[in-house]
Amino acid sequence: MQLFSAQKSHRSTQILACFLICWTLLNIAQAYTLELHADEAYYWMYSRFLDWGYFDHPPMVALFIRMGDSLMHNELGLRLITIITSSLSVYVLWLILKKYAVDILPFVMVAAGIFIFSIYGFTTTPDAPLYFFAILFYYVYQRYIDNDEWPLAIALGVLIACMLYSKYHAVLLVAFTLASNIKLLRRPSFYLIVTLSVLLYAPHILWQVQHGYPSLNYHLYERAASIYNSDNTFSYIPGQLLMAGPLIGWFLFYQAFSIKIKDAFIRCLLVNCIGTLIFFFITTFRGEAQPHWTLIAFAPLVMLALIRFKQVGQVPRWFYPIATINIILIVAIRLCLIFAFPFVKQLGQIKSYYGFREWSAVVKQKAGDAYVVLTDGFQNPSKYNYYTNSMKGFSYDSRYYHRTQFDMWPIEELMQGKRVLYLNDYKSVHTTDSIKNPHWTWHTEWIDDFRTYQKVKIETEISRMTVKPGQEISIPLKITNPYLYSISFNNAGRKQQVLLGACYFIGDRLMHAQKSDSLFSKITIKPGGSIPYKFGLTMPVQKGTYQLIFSIKTTPFAGSTNSRTVKLTVE
Repeated sequence: MQLFSAQKSHRSTQILACFLICWTLLNIAQAYTLELHADEAYYWMYSRFLDWGYFDHPPMVALFIRMGDSLMHNELGLRLITIITSSLSVYVLWLILKKYAVDILPFVMVAAGIFIFSIYGFTTTPDAPLYFFAILFYYVYQRYIDNDEWPLAIALGVLIACMLYSKYHAVLLVAFTLASNIKLLRRPSFYLIVTLSVLLYAPHILWQVQHGYPSLNYHLYERAASIYNSDNTFSYIPGQLLMAGPLIGWFLFYQAFSIKIKDAFIRCLLVNCIGTLIFFFITTFRGEAQPHWTLIAFAPLVMLALIRFKQVGQVPRWFYPIATINIILIVAIRLCLIFAFPFVKQLGQIKSYYGFREWSAVVKQKAGDAYVVLTDGFQNPSKYNYYTNSMKGFSYDSRYYHRTQFDMWPIEELMQGKRVLYLNDYKSVHTTDSIKNPHWTWHTEWIDDFRTYQKVKIETEISRMTVKPGQEISIPLKITNPYLYSISFNNAGRKQQVLLGACYFIGDRLMHAQKSDSLFSKITIKPGGSIPYKFGLTMPVQKGTYQLIFSIKTTPFAGSTNSRTVKLTVE
């Protein structure tokens, strides 16, 4: 019996080693041949400005990228740490499941067949470090349940901090774990975990306080859609089934949710899996919930399904051929991306992975050492910066878009008064040329004496108003200059004109706009200073609920978002 057990263990080790080698090599090939996703380029810029926090995410992804990119500045280097941690995550998953005597063959078939695992086997976004540290958290927590030891508590405290430094979704994992085992509150070591994780996370909390809670405002307020879109809700479940595996996803969910809870760890996995999925389903009623946001639910899903296989004593005979086809399908998709077949480069969002290396070279040739400005999107400026290994690409975030980290980085200040190359997707009277790649066309325009005020902060104590159609009111504003130099809104002798506008939106559509009086052009503000200003508003004549923002516009741009939204009801 012992000989059979030893032989089985040795065979399992061999199969697992072969799988991990193949998994790692495929991820390396994918990472090396596929151009960056726009988000990855954006996070590469994070790594150039290391800090305790960023506008939309904590800083762990910046460290992942910085470590790999320091070794080699190419796509593989940027994704290197993710590839390593992805393979380690698979191995640690296996170590966790050894307690339940899970067989190696179903483990490999399931792990290889989870589509989202293939995506994040090489893609480097905040989800990648969160997933890795979540797996380590489950590994240590499984032991902590049975052994209330201080070293395990310290490890959990460190891992919780690492998860929180990866992505804010980590709060869900911590909360659902505690909810699944309230008895933890009785352990003195539990309070060491809390204290240590808070202390380690304090620098990021302090960063948020110092910068006015940008991440909190963005995720809770700015990112929420003002109008409900039912497509977000109805596409959520199909998206999750696809992420779990095109052919086997439905069965894994069925197996996981059929499990018999026999210990606290299984209960933890089940609460985390269901809780995370329900949480993001609820968020579809206020905006889009992207399928990959639930990545932390798929680790418990895999473990629950495999433990359930062991509980029932067998895996259905039909599962292996279906799972094999599922893996072949996923590998085929990945190979199509690696070999960049022409039809692949025309597909939906996938086409954004191709052509930007050459596009950046063409733009660089035209721009020379000048800054390049694009509007409404961090994606293309980030790709330009990555592929030129520079910081000369800038995103002008207009009032039609949301704010990004470009509104915080010190790039805008360096551009003031200089000649810059402006790329936009429409032709104007000032267009001088066009730049094409296989999918898009950009029209170029040189701007002399560049002048913007994206960081200027406009505040009002009013958060909501109810008014009558056409009513005239005066609203007090405070305009703050955050720059290290004085700013003036005077247009005399300036090629780029500036004005302050009040913009009335319904959803993403600008319904009404009004510019300030001539007194605005006489304003000069010292570095770090503020001045009061009264804006005389004439309300829209059409009844409805509007989002009012104040926007500083300089030609030829649409105007930035310089204030929080005021909810305006015209009745």
